[in-house]
Amino acid sequence: MATTDRNSKVVAEFGDFQTPHSLALNAVKVLHRLGLRPRCIVEPTCGTGAFLVASAAVFQEAERLIGVDINPSHLKEARTKTVSLVDAERICLREGDFFKLDWGQLLSGCPRPLLILGNPPWVTISELGALKGVNLPEKSNFHGRTGIEAITGKSNFDISEWMLLRYLDWLRCHSGAVAVLCKTSVARKILIQAWKHAYPVKSATIYKIDAQRHFSASVDACFFVIETEPGATATCCDVFENFEDARPSHTIGLYGGILVSDFAAFSRRQALLGTEDRYIWRSGIKHDCSRVMELTPASDGYRNGFDEVVCIEDAYLYPMFKSSDIAKGRRSRRNFMLVTQTYVGEDTSRIAQVAPRTWRYLEKHATILNERSSSIYRDKPPFSIFGVGAYTFAPWKVAVSGFYKRLHFECFGPVDGRPVVFDDTIYFLPCRSEAEARFIEVLLNSPPALEFYESMMFMGDKRPVTGELLRRLSFKQLAELLGKAPEYDLVTQGIEEWPHRYGGRIRQGTQRRLPL
Repeated sequence: MATTDRNSKVVAEFGDFQTPHSLALNAVKVLHRLGLRPRCIVEPTCGTGAFLVASAAVFQEAERLIGVDINPSHLKEARTKTVSLVDAERICLREGDFFKLDWGQLLSGCPRPLLILGNPPWVTISELGALKGVNLPEKSNFHGRTGIEAITGKSNFDISEWMLLRYLDWLRCHSGAVAVLCKTSVARKILIQAWKHAYPVKSATIYKIDAQRHFSASVDACFFVIETEPGATATCCDVFENFEDARPSHTIGLYGGILVSDFAAFSRRQALLGTEDRYIWRSGIKHDCSRVMELTPASDGYRNGFDEVVCIEDAYLYPMFKSSDIAKGRRSRRNFMLVTQTYVGEDTSRIAQVAPRTWRYLEKHATILNERSSSIYRDKPPFSIFGVGAYTFAPWKVAVSGFYKRLHFECFGPVDGRPVVFDDTIYFLPCRSEAEARFIEVLLNSPPALEFYESMMFMGDKRPVTGELLRRLSFKQLAELLGKAPEYDLVTQGIEEWPHRYGGRIRQGTQRRLPL
């Protein structure tokens, strides 16, 4: 293996982004400014020693500095950096695998308070699995995900997330601090775990960093600090835009088990938090094979993702919109989706009788469809899809992209007499009529609703809008706030007679004119 290939594998398998000295020094100076005065500093994945060198310079009163790493070449470089320090005898370096080392024994002799710091791996357990990596913890669904959440990947986690929870375990009964470079999404997950499981959090702080500049990594990252103290119960975290800012830009915190991105904004709209019993947010169709299942109209029929001419019946084709269409306000139909089922698990063999050319097209690409990796297709009929039900064929829908930072809800009606469908990057509400959809669109795009949602959105996330977030808003309470309670009662009248799932495709609902 070439040297560059070997280095690439190390970065991939171990999340091995070595910290620039300037970044480590600025981060450690912030800790000193916060008032931390550790007697012992431990870096469980010390790499080439940037944090140890910075800590030795800033925390001159610290009695011991301990660095551990699995990579002997990194440790050799770290020894070269630290041996020339005036007080090098304070620093102890040792080779060890984080997941096998007896940390209880190593930490038992450390003077307190303890500072655990560094730059743990930026890699997920599923990425390591794909690489057949061995530097990982024992596999476990430690979030306690169940059912479809675990199957569809919500049980996946960053290695650093698992490690940071171990750090906090070491400090459960002690005053100390954890200070690490990590993905901002990981920092938030750790805060939720710490607050929900009563870790003794005295304070928490996030300092944003430019991961692209420091690590050539396109990810939202930060320097994350948690101070612990027995009996402490803090449930908020100040967020600073950089190391130099004296005041936080905003504060995140926990409210009723929900992580709030802007406590001030959330406080203004807290009354909208509630259960919505009339509408259920759905996600678009998941098929994991866009080259086969998504078709573009052409003069000679359709074309698929392989640029093949496709001549099939229209029976299973539906006008489709994607996240980019919603974000750009695109209203004209561009593509079609091949929708093979009306509900999950439905027998697909009927397609051969109803639309034989469609069936032959699917059979032609059966190998690709059968190779879809997600376990949701396992033991299902051939050419199955997921996230499909009667709601998919509702005549009117109000939709929002899960990916885009600008929150905006769009109303969609039938195209050429057929209901539109969405890919799985979109969330939507099925509606019976245009009047109902227009009313819901107005509600959701109102300033109170947008402020409510945005107070809980984290714009740095790959998918800042989630079904969990959308379900937190009570439409009834929103309508009352906007003075539209009568319209809400009218538009939802009889909705219990129109269940969100039943046999067959949804019929066009009764039209009502409402004063919107």
